[in-house]
Amino acid sequence: MSVHDKTNRRKISPALLLLRDIFLIAGSVAIAVTFVQSGFLSAILDSSRNFFPLEAFIAGVFFTSIFTTAPAIVALGHIAQGHSVILTALVGAAGAVIGDLIIFRFMRDEFSEHLLEVIESKKLKVRLRALRRVRLFRWFSFLTAGLILASPLPDELGISILGFTKPRLSFFIPFSYLFNFLGILVIGLFAQSLL
Repeated sequence: MSVHDKTNRRKISPALLLLRDIFLIAGSVAIAVTFVQSGFLSAILDSSRNFFPLEAFIAGVFFTSIFTTAPAIVALGHIAQGHSVILTALVGAAGAVIGDLIIFRFMRDEFSEHLLEVIESKKLKVRLRALRRVRLFRWFSFLTAGLILASPLPDELGISILGFTKPRLSFFIPFSYLFNFLGILVIGLFAQSLL
C-alpha cells in the first residue's frame, strides 16, 4: 500500500469503514440466501452428481457459509453414504478451504482492524492489542475458531475470531483444511451410521 493510499484511508472514519464491512458481509449473506432460495445451489450440486470428487469439492465450498451450510451438510452426508467417508472428507475439506480463504482475506485484513478502530476507549484498545500477543489467548482463539470451522456454525464467526490473532496464510490454509476435514468426517460417519 502506498503512502498516498494510507493517507486517504486515514481520512475515512473507522465507523464508516466498519459500516462498509458490515454491508459487505450482509451483501454476501443476501447472495447466499438467494442461491439457496432460488434453487441455484441445488442445481449446482445436482449438476456434479455423477462425478464424486467434483460433487464433494463443491459441497465443501458451500459448507463454509451460514446460509449454505445446511444443504451442503445434506449433500456431504449423501455423498459419504455412497463413497468413502475419508475421501469425501479429504475432497470436501479442500473445497471448504477455498470458501474459507475468500472469507479469511476479508476478515483478517479489514474487519477485525476496523472493529478495533471503532472501539473508543484507548485503554480497551491497548488491552485488546496486548491480549493478541498473549500465547494462551492465541491458542484459545485457535481452538475456538477451529471448533467453529468444524461445526455447522458459520465460518465467518470462526474466521473473525482468528482474525484478531493475525495468522499468516501459510498457517491458515492447513488449519482450515484440518478442522473442515474433521467436521466433514463427522458428518460422513453420522450419515453412514443411518444406513
